[in-house]
Amino acid sequence: MEFTGRMAVVGGGNMGTALLKGILETATARADQIVVAEKAEEKAEKLAKELGVRTVNRPEHIGEVDLVLFAVKPQDLDKAAASLKKRLEKKALFISIAAGVTIERLTGLLPAHTAVVRAMPNTPALVGMGATALAAGPDVTDGQKKLAQGIFEAVGLAVWVKEKNMDAVTGLSGSGPAYVFMFIEALSDAGVFQGLPRETSLMLAAQTVAGAAKLLQMSDKHPAELKDMVTSPGGTTINGVHALESRGLRGALMDAVARATQRSKELGS
Repeated sequence: MEFTGRMAVVGGGNMGTALLKGILETATARADQIVVAEKAEEKAEKLAKELGVRTVNRPEHIGEVDLVLFAVKPQDLDKAAASLKKRLEKKALFISIAAGVTIERLTGLLPAHTAVVRAMPNTPALVGMGATALAAGPDVTDGQKKLAQGIFEAVGLAVWVKEKNMDAVTGLSGSGPAYVFMFIEALSDAGVFQGLPRETSLMLAAQTVAGAAKLLQMSDKHPAELKDMVTSPGGTTINGVHALESRGLRGALMDAVARATQRSKELGS
């Protein structure tokens, strides 16, 4: 869905920049429709030069806009959102990626009946492979939902969930890349322990994880079925699977998601 109004991106950090690039590359909006509020002068200059967008150093300088993509840390939310009250057009769309910040809290900071979408992307959005969950506030129209989804599909997968599930999303896909990086690092270390050169071991580990994920996405099989395709009776893989099961890999991952989910709830409150 092509955006025809004026858009502001508040925060030009890694995630804000990734979303900007996706928006421009997919022609969701043009550079001349976008203004970026970024307080770091060097970062702002780089965005203006590389992407052709207008930049300002404070949110209150963005002018009147139809859509705000709020890409700053939760602790910076209240002040920045309050400064936008007079800059939002009627029926403007406000999208926030601030972790743990509820739609109710956001609507309390903005003009009455502002359409609010809460989003939780993850860092693979930086390479166009993100996983984002979206939750819509009561004033969001179907057209605005389509626009919000299009913005995040520009950097990967985007799905809609009920807001009550957003903390679980944070624990799973939001924090999940860290778990996967730890797994790849451990797998690489294991290869080095068995005599492989470090660089070779890391390349094999990373490609194995990426390839397995792609195979799952392209298949209609359950992960357990794909696992069973590799585990021949009495073979090498089933011995490795036994070692992982005996060390509680599944339980450890479930506990990690549970702890991260709980922390997201704490931050939101």
